[in-house]
Parts: sequence; structure tokens; C-alpha cells
Amino acid sequence: SSGINAEYGGHGWSDAMYGELSIDTYKYILPTAPAIPVTLNMGMKMPAWYDIFTLSEFDREDGPGIKKSVSYIHQLIDTEISNGTPSENIFVGGFSQGGAIALYAGLTCQKKLGGIIAMSCYLPLRNDFPASCTTNKDTPILMCHGSSDPVVQFRFGQMSSILINGFNPTIKFKTYPGLAHGACAEEFRDIKQFLTQNTPK
Repeated sequence: SSGINAEYGGHGWSDAMYGELSIDTYKYILPTAPAIPVTLNMGMKMPAWYDIFTLSEFDREDGPGIKKSVSYIHQLIDTEISNGTPSENIFVGGFSQGGAIALYAGLTCQKKLGGIIAMSCYLPLRNDFPASCTTNKDTPILMCHGSSDPVVQFRFGQMSSILINGFNPTIKFKTYPGLAHGACAEEFRDIKQFLTQNTPK
């Protein structure tokens, strides 16, 4: 099976992928976001999958930047398929901005995926749904969010899961009490269980 994990810096998650989430038959691909000018960062360059204008509301979004990053993830998926991995064995996942991109990319992918994992994030460009989700309407989704997240507020993740549940009722939303904008051992256990339960035998 393949797992494509899109987040700020793929190298930052390699320890978790090959530690807590290590599964013998799995291959993890950990792309790193490019350094781009970010409005919220006073226009200075930082690794980001798309521009960020504010953390308080998501009414203003970088649509072109989001779509460009989603296209890149779709290309990674296509490459894995062309290398012989069945699409149903491919999971996309990510944390924060990477989770948002993984969520959008997974839902809009034209190939049937094994699952989608979205950590500490929200669904970007929410008005594109449900119309943009055609192939993965019943693909298993796991959203994970800390209740004390000061960066991507818990309510944004919760509202996204409710919206997605309207067209993909397989979604599971897990809350981690007291967790800020990060991951924890319980979350990694839940993700590993999600992967093993949803990988075709």
C-alpha cells in the first residue's frame, strides 16, 4: 500500500511514519510544501501549500494556490498507480495545511482511493462540495483534531466534518481533549488502526 502524506515539511513527519505508523507493507511518500510568500507571515516566504490570509475565518482563500497543490497530489497518486499500485491501496493524508490539501485532493480524485486522513485541518473551498466529489463519495475518511487547537480552531474541523458527512457518511471525526496544534500517541494509534482496517486484504 502507499500513503501520500502532504503537510508543511514531509521530512518532519518521517519519524512518525516509520515509527508509530510503521506498517511493513506500506510505502510512505512525504512531499514538502514549496517556500512561497505567505500574507499572514508579512509576505515572507515559508513552506506552505497555499497562501494564508487569516486564521480567524476561512472566507478568503487562495483558490489557485489550493488547486495547484491538489493537482500536484493527484500527480503523485497517478504516478503510484502507473507504477503498479492499485488506487484502492492508496491513502492520502496530512496535517494542518497538508491535511486540508489531502482532504480536498482525496475527495476530488477521479480514482477510487483507500482512504483519507486529515489531521488538525478543515475542508478548503467548501463551496465546491458536494459537486466536486464524484468517485470517492464512500471512501473512508478519518478527521482528527485537538480540542485546544489555537491555529486551526476545533470548530472549523468539526464544521467541515459535518459538511462532508452530508455527502460521505463514512467520515469519522475524532477529538483529542486538550491537544493543541499537533499530534499525540492516541491519534497515531487511531490512524494506524484506520489504515489497517481499510487496506484491501
